[in-house]
Amino acid sequence: MPKLLIIITHPNPILRKKSAKIEKADEKTRRLILDMEKTMLEFDGVGLAAPQVGKNIRLIVINTKDGPIAMVNPKITRKSWRKELGEEGCLSLPGVNGNVKRHKKIRAVYCDAKNKKRGIKAEGLLARVIQHEIDHLNGVLFIDYLPAR
Repeated sequence: MPKLLIIITHPNPILRKKSAKIEKADEKTRRLILDMEKTMLEFDGVGLAAPQVGKNIRLIVINTKDGPIAMVNPKITRKSWRKELGEEGCLSLPGVNGNVKRHKKIRAVYCDAKNKKRGIKAEGLLARVIQHEIDHLNGVLFIDYLPAR
């Protein structure tokens, strides 16, 4: 049965580390995916990256209109030149929000929990969430895009 995970908050240094590639999703990875999905939904998140639960691996879960999807080793392969400003928050930065410019449309590739290669075209909020979560895998937080105060 999936369990709730503790969400790591800023300024924990794990949030600033580049995450390691997953060679092959195994049963342990699949259990982590279920735990991350439960945690994301419990805290009303739209996405969650493995570093946010203390795991330094390239894994994200996204809450879509069709339910949660897991992305192992996600990589953005195309970005629209057009960007749009949108408000973002983060489970690792409770109470902090800011307007961030992100690519309006993206394409990404990833593997699912059973190691099958997949692709996704996204725009609007879904594109924003994927970009935000992949940033976590590279040690980047949305506050890095905000003007210095």
